[in-house]
Amino acid sequence: MTKAPFDEMEFYPPFEGFPREGIRFLQRLKMNNNREWFQKHKAEYEELVKLPMQSLIVEMGSHFHEFAPDIDADPKRSLFRIYRDVRFSKDKRPYKTHVAAHFVRRGKPKGLEGLGYYLHIEPGEVFLGGGIYIPSSDQLKKIRAAIVSRSEEFLKVVGDRKLKRAYATIEGEKLTRVPQGFDPEHPLAEWLKHKQFWVGVSWPENKSHRQTFAKEAAETFKAAAPLVEFLVRALS
Repeated sequence: MTKAPFDEMEFYPPFEGFPREGIRFLQRLKMNNNREWFQKHKAEYEELVKLPMQSLIVEMGSHFHEFAPDIDADPKRSLFRIYRDVRFSKDKRPYKTHVAAHFVRRGKPKGLEGLGYYLHIEPGEVFLGGGIYIPSSDQLKKIRAAIVSRSEEFLKVVGDRKLKRAYATIEGEKLTRVPQGFDPEHPLAEWLKHKQFWVGVSWPENKSHRQTFAKEAAETFKAAAPLVEFLVRALS
């Protein structure tokens, strides 16, 4: 396998599956979601949850290098913090009860914010997805314009058998009407109503414990790569 292009990744242990002890920690955190408990058990979080996830990210980097070399899979930048942003939320629990990573374009180019791949592990479930979940109004305009100007290419992307096998369909909220500025009678009018452009799939948690989990996740992300690349071109 091609080595991931990050020297610092050599310092992380090989990924051998996300540990069941990590899942048990997240279950305990759910029952004790407060700062006092977490501070007492922070070392367990570091060992059982954070470090295995960073090892997974490192291995994902090797796989991304083979089919999406511009994607950044860095054990520090790609890992989401365990701390929740509770400033504008009625739910004041301070910690997430899942562990997650996002994989975006290296350097985070302007205009591509929010576009990439996402993975999280929680008790009972693994979720993988790709695309753009909360596009800005400017991003939506560009994506819709690309759907109109490159209709054939777009239909090929969303009709791809590998994409459908891995994810079934493009997800996301839709408008009730075609947005202003676009032909309501356009053959792809239903696609122009989309407010989000992403695919996602849930797996049983047990899959994450396999040594082959990173490879399986990468193959699933690879099926979404044509959609992600279409969106990159639309927004660039």
